Amino acid sequence: MGARHRGREAALQMLFQLEASAAEPEQVIVLFWKSFEADPDGREYANAALRGFAEHAAEVDARITKASENWRLERMARVDRNVLRLATWELVYKGDVPRAVILDEAVELAKTFGTDESKSFVNGVLSKVADEVGRSDKDR
Repeated sequence: MGARHRGREAALQMLFQLEASAAEPEQVIVLFWKSFEADPDGREYANAALRGFAEHAAEVDARITKASENWRLERMARVDRNVLRLATWELVYKGDVPRAVILDEAVELAKTFGTDESKSFVNGVLSKVADEVGRSDKDR
């Protein structure tokens, strides 16, 4: 398991905490790392992902809403919603990470933390988001 994968797991947990509390992103980061350890690379990626999502939350959520036909964001399972947020942020703002890697990692997180249906739902929505932002299967 690589540093970015561990970073994504931590970012997902922090996104969940951010959504469940009234804390600011920086508070969530401090509180999270007081309770959990991570290698420096994973920690750095997790912190960047949480800050990145928080900075662009409205746009990320709008992209997810547009791509998820017949699903309101607030009606999605919390794990699915936050996996989608993390991966959508990556698709839009992390051009150095290939589309396939982002989608594969999101599906793995959905399998690990979500329900049996999560992986298919997440993959379908993210494929639409990736197409919408112009991330092709041929990107790096």
